[in-house]
Amino acid sequence: MTPDIWMILAFAGLLIAGVPVAFSLALSGAVGIVLGLSPDMLATLGTNTYNSIAKYPLIAIPLFILTGLIFERAGVALRLVRFAQALIGPRHGGLALVAVLVCMIMGGMSGSGPADAAAVAMVMLPSMTKAGYPKPFSATLIAASASTAILIPPSVALILYSIVVPGVDLRALFAAGLFPGVLAGLALLVPAMLVAKRYGWEGTPVEGAEKLTVRGTFREALPALFAPVLILGGLRSGLFTPTEAAVVAVAYGAVVGLFLTRELTLRDVWELLGEAAIISGVVMLIIALAGIFAWSGTMLGTFRHLAEWIISLTDNGVLLLILVMLAVLVAGMLLDAISIYLIMMPILVPVMQHFEWNPVWFGILLAMNIAIGQFTPPVAVNLMVTTEVAKIRLEHTIGWALLFVVAMGGALALVAIFPSIALWLPTVLGYSV
Repeated sequence: MTPDIWMILAFAGLLIAGVPVAFSLALSGAVGIVLGLSPDMLATLGTNTYNSIAKYPLIAIPLFILTGLIFERAGVALRLVRFAQALIGPRHGGLALVAVLVCMIMGGMSGSGPADAAAVAMVMLPSMTKAGYPKPFSATLIAASASTAILIPPSVALILYSIVVPGVDLRALFAAGLFPGVLAGLALLVPAMLVAKRYGWEGTPVEGAEKLTVRGTFREALPALFAPVLILGGLRSGLFTPTEAAVVAVAYGAVVGLFLTRELTLRDVWELLGEAAIISGVVMLIIALAGIFAWSGTMLGTFRHLAEWIISLTDNGVLLLILVMLAVLVAGMLLDAISIYLIMMPILVPVMQHFEWNPVWFGILLAMNIAIGQFTPPVAVNLMVTTEVAKIRLEHTIGWALLFVVAMGGALALVAIFPSIALWLPTVLGYSV
């Protein structure tokens, strides 16, 4: 067998053995270097890991992670829930609609599905349970809705995509993700409302909901609602770059928590800095060690060989796109978004260029696919978070998860068939697509 095959087999074997993704990438990359190049080339490991993370746009990732944590601790989710409840009023499926809307708005602050799921689940699950919603349904709906966070800007996944795919404008990606993200949320909402009406959930008003007024709750939620406007407005006006937008978001979140909601203290800020550092450290470790795998695969020609093999499967671009989407869906069920981008993009970029797929549109399709994987067992990161909050087993949610997979899969198909859903907004805004 050739060295590149040994490298791929080593990576698969390490994953099956339970070795963390970051170390599986590094060790299999080292195997490729030793067998295909020279043991002396192991001296490049330090350079490759450094070069992988020494990229200015990556600064935005830990900052947006910190933004999500700050808004979560600042009581923003609760205020958004109250405003949405007052706006929608008592009706069958009302709380399901609230959960989806709040998840989408929170996604416009954190860019992280698990953080979004945790913040909303803590607030929504008790209310939904009192209203008659089964915990498995509620946990799955919130997990699925929170997955839209990697579509609605600012998205950590899209930031990484703009780095691994050369020549893609991050502002165009952010703009392109907005309508597909909303479409995905609506796709989840339709079956949720129908199921709630079918089983008669929330037949009586939620206790305390009648005391909520639109004007009062809007005033409380206004700082939270202004956050996405500040981030996207600043990007559109050219006032700051995406990386600078992350700094502005952190500063704004701290001001909201410390001085407006007053649910955040300086001690909390210090704790959140440590928590964000830990989460960011895990993310950056994966990116850094993936640099070894990427360099080894490039030098050995592994990615080129795999891309050529994929292209040789069929000359039909539509059929191949379907195959690629299915492969990414399976990967999304097993791996996190960051690992998928780092592992698969070196292979998929040549395929994308061969069939002349628009890179912005293709990036949104990948993000939608990965979003589905975030609430699809067995490794459903969002679902793990919400089931832990709900104190139920992951297996109890499988039926509901499949329902929402089909729903969001329909939204994915629409974006694939009609690329203008994703490309219209960045084109109108004058970004390069």
